[in-house]
Amino acid sequence: MTSATAFRRLSAQEAQAWLAEHPDALLLDARQAAHHDQGHLAGSVRLDGRNHERMLMVEPKSRPVFIYCYHGNASQTYAEMFADFGFHSVQDLIGGWEAWSQQVARSVAEPLGDRVSTEPDAELLAWLDAQGFVDAHTAGGHGNTPLMQAAWQGRGDLVASLLQLGVSRTAVNNDGNNALWLACVSNQPALVQMLADAGVPLDHQNLTGATSLMYAASSSKPEIVQALLALGADPHNQTQDDFTALDMAASLPCLQLLRAATRRRAA
Repeated sequence: MTSATAFRRLSAQEAQAWLAEHPDALLLDARQAAHHDQGHLAGSVRLDGRNHERMLMVEPKSRPVFIYCYHGNASQTYAEMFADFGFHSVQDLIGGWEAWSQQVARSVAEPLGDRVSTEPDAELLAWLDAQGFVDAHTAGGHGNTPLMQAAWQGRGDLVASLLQLGVSRTAVNNDGNNALWLACVSNQPALVQMLADAGVPLDHQNLTGATSLMYAASSSKPEIVQALLALGADPHNQTQDDFTALDMAASLPCLQLLRAATRRRAA
């Protein structure tokens, strides 16, 4: 097999299905550290131009590999490298993270309407089994529900399916965080919008009194901060130590958004 055909290119839609079928895959992010920190596929490892040699030597050649970058260019170079080095199953993402974000936005933009399913479809069943959940409603490790897990992974299609099954919108995990918090971790504004519209509490406070807005501010996720504020999140909520989201802002864009929101509320 030549290097030109040794790896497979997946569209964002194909990648969603492939990732659900390969929960043990090695996920590699070929973007810069700052962008990886702002949002990435759950469980992915960042390629920094140095650690790929260790992975080529240490990782089993039988382990499936999935690589993505910004727009799908650098990922092809890395994919060819892993394929040439003897890895049996190598995939890269066509269009990169930008295409993935657009696919998630399309998935979550589809209205749920009044549909309520009684049984999960085949894709959801396969994902539940791969993630170790007994069903769509029962929490697993650390108290995370399937809805939380799907939100953390940025899987808008699965979140929509779970909501249609009537799963709990108010469940929290062992840290007291709800599904909206996990959607903020995945850095998917459209997914945050979907969960809030579905009734997941916007200003829920976890065991320390922190809200999703506070998390987004402290993690320097301005797009999430903006989405939460647009939905009506309260910037004046305080933690047990009397800190607000404004106090916790870790970047200038977050600080500016929260200052403006605080002034508007005061006015």
